[in-house]
Amino acid sequence: MMDALIVVDMQVGLLNGATNHDLPSVINRINSLSSMIRKGGGKVVWIRHCGKANDGFERGTPGWEFLPELGRHDDDLVVEKTLNDPYVGTPLAELLARMRPRRVLVAGWATDFCVDATVRSTVSHDHHVVAVSDAHTLSDRPHLPAKAIIAHHNWLWSDLLTNRTVTVVSTSELLVE
Repeated sequence: MMDALIVVDMQVGLLNGATNHDLPSVINRINSLSSMIRKGGGKVVWIRHCGKANDGFERGTPGWEFLPELGRHDDDLVVEKTLNDPYVGTPLAELLARMRPRRVLVAGWATDFCVDATVRSTVSHDHHVVAVSDAHTLSDRPHLPAKAIIAHHNWLWSDLLTNRTVTVVSTSELLVE
C-alpha cells in the first residue's frame, strides 16, 4: 500500500513579511519526502492557497506560484483552496478516498493555520496521518517564536483524540523506513 504526501501552501507569497523558520531546510526535506513518496508509488498533493485581492496569494500573481525550489512533477496533483482547511469546497477528500493511501504525510506552511487545519481535517476524513515534525514552518508570531509554535504543534498533534492515528515523525526517520 502506498502513502500520500500533502504539501500545504508552499508558495512564493510566504516570502512576504517575516522570515519563516528554517525555510531552505524545510524545502529540502519536502523535496526528499516527495521523491520517497513517488518511488513508493504514492502521490504528492500540492495544496495551493488562492487568496483575495492584494493578500500576496491572489490567483495569477507571483505570490500564488509554488516556490521554484520545490521538486514538483507533472503527475503530482494540485488542489486549490480558499480557506485554512483544504477539504472545504475542494476535491481533496474524494482524491484521497480514491487513492486509499496507507497513511497521509503532511508538510508545508503555516504550522499554526493551514498545516494544523490539514492535519486535523485529514484524520477527521478517516486517514492515518503522519505530521512530519521538521517539514513545516511559519514565521515568528507577536507572542511566540516560530520554533516554540512548531514544538507545540508537534506535541499537540501527537496527542489528539481521533478515530485514526496521528504520529509525529521526522523526515530522517521516514527516509530510513
